[in-house]
Amino acid sequence: MTVEGASVQNDAEPGTPLAERIEAILLIVDEPIALVALAAAVHAPVPAVRQTLETLVEDYDGRGAGPRRGFELREVGGGWRLYVREDHDDLIADFVGGQAPARLSQAALETLAVIAYKQPVTRGQVASIRAVNVDSVVRTLLGRGLITELFADAETGAINYGTTDALLEHLGINSIDELPPISPLLDDGADGFDEGTLR
Repeated sequence: MTVEGASVQNDAEPGTPLAERIEAILLIVDEPIALVALAAAVHAPVPAVRQTLETLVEDYDGRGAGPRRGFELREVGGGWRLYVREDHDDLIADFVGGQAPARLSQAALETLAVIAYKQPVTRGQVASIRAVNVDSVVRTLLGRGLITELFADAETGAINYGTTDALLEHLGINSIDELPPISPLLDDGADGFDEGTLR
């Protein structure tokens, strides 16, 4: 099926078909991208982008000349994104579960370091030291089995976190005491733990 506007040119990429440019953007987005934002990214008119998206949906679903793909293009939450087909959920779960864990983000590493050096420590105390919200990062670290809930504060009910044996194994040490000392030139965040601070 020929799409009107599919060959709209981008001055930065002469000769590149619109469908290819759209696919390139869709492969790197972490969340659904709005039609207008996608059109701006590929330097093409919105109607041409909309029509090309519809053609790609048909193509991936096997309603065009080619076979049905293992992924699909869906409009979700006001934007477009590529997704693995539900038929392959079990396959993907097995594959991901058998892979080496992905590297931690900088935010996760920083949060993990605070917890390792200050444990037992609450989420609020970690947030106070890092000066950012750490809720999602703490969930990630819990999910990876690198930290654990130790106990709840008797007065406030705040959960105190600490590191796990799995972290020690990853670091190749036997005890958290083997961590290198924090540089005396750096603020260790002790001021954030005075009485009356975040709990």
